[in-house]
Amino acid sequence: MKKLLLLTGIIAGALAFTGCGGAHGNDPGRAYMPDMYYSRAYESYGYNNMPEDHDLSKHKASYNGMPVPGTMARGDAYHFELPEGDSGYARAASFVSLTQPRSISPAQRKEAERLYLINCGICHGTALDGNGPLWKGGDGPYPAAPRNLTDDYTKKLSDAQLYHVITYGKGQMGSYASQVHPDQRWWIINYIRSKQGGGAPAATDSSAAATAATGTAADSSKTR
Repeated sequence: MKKLLLLTGIIAGALAFTGCGGAHGNDPGRAYMPDMYYSRAYESYGYNNMPEDHDLSKHKASYNGMPVPGTMARGDAYHFELPEGDSGYARAASFVSLTQPRSISPAQRKEAERLYLINCGICHGTALDGNGPLWKGGDGPYPAAPRNLTDDYTKKLSDAQLYHVITYGKGQMGSYASQVHPDQRWWIINYIRSKQGGGAPAATDSSAAATAATGTAADSSKTR
């Protein structure tokens, strides 16, 4: 009887010992039939615990976190219909995007002002007059004055042309597609229009809308 109790105690102690986890407390020790509870596959956005993989340059690889051009996140509106380049910009003069909202809410207008000051104000200025910190009346580091967004030239540009510039860039201005969400680009354009005195877009009639629906299918696969 004593031997049985001793044997039982040894077995119980062994089970208790092997069931203890590591010092960090996240190791369950030995599990009986865990099936696939502990996945060996890489988890999405999981941390890479292999230090030799942290320096991608050693593997001649690069990663900038950008999605593949033309991809859309679930729930997002369809990407901009016009292609990059001068031809797309020229077509934008008489184009109305199917993704452009008819109006924005006061909260979106406030957010548009914030986004403008963060992304656009450094060049175009808080007053949209092109006198931002990079120009500063000619005393800044920029060699040429940025575009005055309240002048007659900009007022005559269509909303789609402004969207095209934000998306793809033009001249010395680079693309802001990675910094500003597609919906937010329309908000910023609405904010710019409000500061221009409420001028209507250059093209908002039904014929332009028809052009948007029928004239751009061939190029849609090339846009972002």
